[in-house]
Amino acid sequence: MEPAVLGGKLASSLVAPLVKKLFVTGGPGAGLVDRPVRLDRLVSFRGERRHLGEAEVRRLAGRLVGASLDSPGESPFPADETEAVTDALTARLLALGDLDMDDVQAVRLGHQELSKQLQVRAPSATAGLSADACYFLDSVTEWACLHILEFFTRRSTFVARSLVEQARWHAELIAKVDELIARVPRPDARDTAFERRYLPYVADRHNHLTIYGLDLRDSPDRWPLEVAYLSLEATTEEGRAPLPGDPAEPEPTVRLPAEAALTAHERVLLRGDAGSGKTTLAQWLAVTAARDGDRMPYVLPLRTLIRAGALPSPAAFLTAVGCPLTPPEGWAERVLGAGRGLVLVDGLDEIPAAERHRTRDWLLALIRAFPGNRWLLTSRPTAVRADWLAAEGFRELTLAPMRQDDVTTFVRRWHAAAEAPEFEVRLLDSLRTKRDLARLATNPLMCGLICALHRERRGYLPTGRKELYDAALTMLLARRDRERGMEAVELSEEAQLELLQRLAYALVLSGRTEMAVETAEGIVERALPSVASAAGQGDAATVLRALVLRSGLLRRPDEGSLDFVHRTFQDYLGARYAVEEGHLDVLAGRAGDTQWEDVIRMAVAHARPGERAVLLRRLLAEDTPRLTLLALACLEHATALDPAVRAEVEARAGALVPPRSLEDARALTQAGALVLELLPGPEGLTDAQAHRVTVAASLLAESEPSGALAVLRRFREHPSLTVRRQLVGTWERFETRRYATEVLDHLDRTGLFLTCQNPAQRSAVAEMRPWNQLRLDGPHAMTDVLACVPEPDTLQELLVAYNPELTDLDPLLGFGSLRHLTLRECPSARGLGRLTALRLESLTVYGSTDLAGLNELDSLRKLIIRQQLPGARLTDSLPTGAPLRHLYLGQEATKTTGLRDLSHWGTLEHLGLSSQRATAADWAEISRLPRLTSLQLHSAFFDLSRDALPVLPGVRSVQILESRPVDATGLASRFPHAEIELF
Repeated sequence: MEPAVLGGKLASSLVAPLVKKLFVTGGPGAGLVDRPVRLDRLVSFRGERRHLGEAEVRRLAGRLVGASLDSPGESPFPADETEAVTDALTARLLALGDLDMDDVQAVRLGHQELSKQLQVRAPSATAGLSADACYFLDSVTEWACLHILEFFTRRSTFVARSLVEQARWHAELIAKVDELIARVPRPDARDTAFERRYLPYVADRHNHLTIYGLDLRDSPDRWPLEVAYLSLEATTEEGRAPLPGDPAEPEPTVRLPAEAALTAHERVLLRGDAGSGKTTLAQWLAVTAARDGDRMPYVLPLRTLIRAGALPSPAAFLTAVGCPLTPPEGWAERVLGAGRGLVLVDGLDEIPAAERHRTRDWLLALIRAFPGNRWLLTSRPTAVRADWLAAEGFRELTLAPMRQDDVTTFVRRWHAAAEAPEFEVRLLDSLRTKRDLARLATNPLMCGLICALHRERRGYLPTGRKELYDAALTMLLARRDRERGMEAVELSEEAQLELLQRLAYALVLSGRTEMAVETAEGIVERALPSVASAAGQGDAATVLRALVLRSGLLRRPDEGSLDFVHRTFQDYLGARYAVEEGHLDVLAGRAGDTQWEDVIRMAVAHARPGERAVLLRRLLAEDTPRLTLLALACLEHATALDPAVRAEVEARAGALVPPRSLEDARALTQAGALVLELLPGPEGLTDAQAHRVTVAASLLAESEPSGALAVLRRFREHPSLTVRRQLVGTWERFETRRYATEVLDHLDRTGLFLTCQNPAQRSAVAEMRPWNQLRLDGPHAMTDVLACVPEPDTLQELLVAYNPELTDLDPLLGFGSLRHLTLRECPSARGLGRLTALRLESLTVYGSTDLAGLNELDSLRKLIIRQQLPGARLTDSLPTGAPLRHLYLGQEATKTTGLRDLSHWGTLEHLGLSSQRATAADWAEISRLPRLTSLQLHSAFFDLSRDALPVLPGVRSVQILESRPVDATGLASRFPHAEIELF
């Protein structure tokens, strides 16, 4: 019974006098004594003034219980528990004397919590009571506590004591607030007003993504940062000191989101290659801090600060970066002094080496003067040594290259920001199928360049990839630094290209991607006499350091080695040098090495028309599928070429792509990932060609999953059932959820089975649009099968294969629309008869399934049995009431039954029988099937002499599975109107 309902039964006029008797009446005043008067001194049955005993309390409790029973309405508990409930309520009321609190504390606690205190003090009170009685007891206790607290508030001492308690509490609160104010000075009102203007200004100023160096007509160079920002990963090496006797362990690599760099550490030195997103991260941290309002962000690009000569003090931070807002005097120092600052110092590598130590001293002076703030310093990897700020507590992090998923996210956000969604899908497909392009797109700078070029050309990348690389090199080597306002560029673009291509060609020739620094210095030293603008910059070591620092193309993975940030730039520049030096024979001689594929393609881009023709003819002369396809791939880079050479390449490759047979499709994949770029379609392909293209792409999934997926995704709306079956059948070669989302969920389901082989695939099925035909291979619990079909009434056909865990078939009743069921090698399956409610139209069983109950499935129209039937005749096990039209009895099925009683199913139109030998009686049963039009028989069925066979004029089709020669012409008289086929 709820307390409110109980309150309706127990009038206040009854309860209030009873409660009042439980307590003594206090005198006037506030009751201020050395110690507050506890409840045990107030109750009438405890303390020095006791005048109410336990018996009296029990009588009070009895009156409360009795009143609730006597009132109109349903009794709250059985009448025979009245005495036990009264005893329990008595025990709880007596517990008032055990509470260690006074009346003011009790009122502050509330009636519900006071009731719980009484229940805790008398835990045994409910022993043996029914649930209804316990519920009533809790309700009446709570109702009594409500009146007890009401009584306390009316005591003469309560109000006065409450006022005294509140006065003391207020005094204590005021003292604490005064102390807090003393510790944290109140911000000046002018500071608050200024910050309300400054924070939105910072958020708006830095809320854009800029790609410096772009020179495109229709593509913007700025996008909203909140749309285009991509969370990248930062890595750090964190080791531990080995314990005595332990071997030294390699330092583990720790990965974390880059924007979380300052969450766990106040000071961070963030390194990253050119275009890796360092400046963008600083902007993002400023924008988020400005919007959250918890810290004051300062974005300080060093290339801007250094122009003024002396690095700025906090008071000059905003002026130095061109902020038009004027803060109150001393504001910046007050912010940093309170530890509320977020200082983002960007571009240590963008200032001269001589200025870096001065910058370090400036930064450390600020940190020591204003502790408690957060500091981020960004730099390219080689600008300063590894421990440059380690002693000052800076944690070093390195921005990691973008992963494939990061690239996809960036492309999608870029197109959303540029309001160009129509170009997104085509570019993603290109990035997945063109390997050199994918290798280029490893940081936000290069991804942005590719997106902009693609949009500029209305959804197509340059006809030759050379234009893309030229644009990228110009941006990295010259325009980017110039447009960012960097005054001193030590090496011209031409000088950098000359040195870089010599280094690249040396790596290409050695078959490596990394060289020793000493080797690189030797190459630069030999080149300096012919590169006048570089020779004036110093010795080979000095020039190489400048090249590494500013080009954005080289990096130092460790102190003693050097490599290119992108392998594709190495191949491009190496090919350029090979062509300039006339090394076409070297290129042609290395064509059989897959590592030289991109070098040869780029060489065709750099070569003159006559040189291109020579190189392409050398490829065709090898007469191998891979080199023929390589020649075809080179054509996109050959802007000018002898038409006869182009026609010859296209003709030779046309015999390979699209493949002309499934064997050709399989052979085509031996050419490797290059094939994915050349596979056409679906436009312009026949259904058969489309199928062969999808077969070839599927076979390359293991080595090139992203490229293969990009090709297959183009065919996801293809109408051909053969193509759709291929797309379904190759699911297991790809990452489960991604393939389901990008391919399977787009397929037309008509006539198409989806096969699930593992839990991951089941989970993916549950998230796709419904499939009405489903196959589950392997051990799957039926509860899991039901869970993967969120709309069970949509499933019409189910095939369960090789499942030893399938036992009880009852769960299949959950698929109310199931009409076709196949059980293949499910030895533990039981309960066919219980599927009568499903009204199955077809059933296929083979293996060793229990066939008990099969004869009850009287809705079947099609039945295929490939295991031995029980009984002596077919009517012993097959459903006699079923209107069967199609019956197939496999090997061993009729071992004991023969075809006895087959004629019972006069509705049969199609009959299939396996290798058993037929008797005259069997043929007689067949001849008595009036609607039979199609037969599928084994050759052994015709062991009888031709004269013994009946004439079956109604049969229109006979298929004979041969195990020995059969004279089809001799059977023509037995089947005068049938087409006889031998298999």
